[in-house]
Amino acid sequence: MSLVGRRRWCSRWWLVPVPLLVLLFGVLSAAQAQDDPGKGLTIGFSQVGSESDWRTAFTEITLAEAERRGINLIYSNADNSQENQIAALRSFIEQGVDAIMLAPVIETGWTPILREVQAAGIPIVIIDRNVTADESLYLARVSSDFVFEGRLAAAWLAQATSGECKIVELQGTVGSSAARDRQIGFNEVISLFPKMEIIVSQTADFRRPFGKQVMESILHTEDPTQICAVWSHNDDMAIGAIEAIKEAGLDPGDDILIVSVDAIPDIFLAMMQGDANATVELSPYMAGPAFDAITAYFNGEPVPKWIPVQGGIFFPDTAAEEYARRKR
Repeated sequence: MSLVGRRRWCSRWWLVPVPLLVLLFGVLSAAQAQDDPGKGLTIGFSQVGSESDWRTAFTEITLAEAERRGINLIYSNADNSQENQIAALRSFIEQGVDAIMLAPVIETGWTPILREVQAAGIPIVIIDRNVTADESLYLARVSSDFVFEGRLAAAWLAQATSGECKIVELQGTVGSSAARDRQIGFNEVISLFPKMEIIVSQTADFRRPFGKQVMESILHTEDPTQICAVWSHNDDMAIGAIEAIKEAGLDPGDDILIVSVDAIPDIFLAMMQGDANATVELSPYMAGPAFDAITAYFNGEPVPKWIPVQGGIFFPDTAAEEYARRKR
């Protein structure tokens, strides 16, 4: 249409019949909704807490993605308490939210509250960690493959040590799927190497201060010269362990190898300083796929039960580049 034609149409818009105008505005609104999937939805989000830098980044990315999409996200920090999460879910039901996202502290004990959510007719997406509940009780799960993460860390360590290594394991939160599955994957691989063994395995709850405290204790009870590597279920515990190793007069990254999971900025800084050797990425970008699943549900589209997010493994040779890209 020419500029003159557009002007003529605009000057005579009032001649268009009202029903046709309603239809036109409806089409425009539908097109806008397609451009902004999920816009106008109210979604409750129960987060584990803020126990690690990765968790904080995950929360920030989720809040930003909700804002970008025009989603009203009601955020609840559970402070690592399942009881707090169950209370948050009941609050979301009372508020009549359109959907819920749950990043569970631990795997077990969710069936009763998931049934309450289902009875209220609210779709719920399990995000990050898993739950041991019937799949019919939730819409979908968005997560990394934790078993694969453990396998990847172990495969690197086996190669780096020619299959001979005494290992200290720092576990994540007991009862969480991330801790359990990473342990399963790691142990599967090292079981193939008779000279690789875990000599100490203790939980540090995914927290940096606990990682340091646990490692300090281990260095007092074990002969440090016999420790080949620290395998940590997340970067924050690894960084705590690095501090303890340094204070004991040892050289982390050399005297004791460090391999962990998350790929947070601080672990790349540790690599740049020669204090860490490898990290497996746990992508914090899970909100987008979770919001997409919820939108698909409301559009009557099929939603897969598991929506995986991908990550790789990183080493010191790219640490400076990754640190510059990821730091906030």
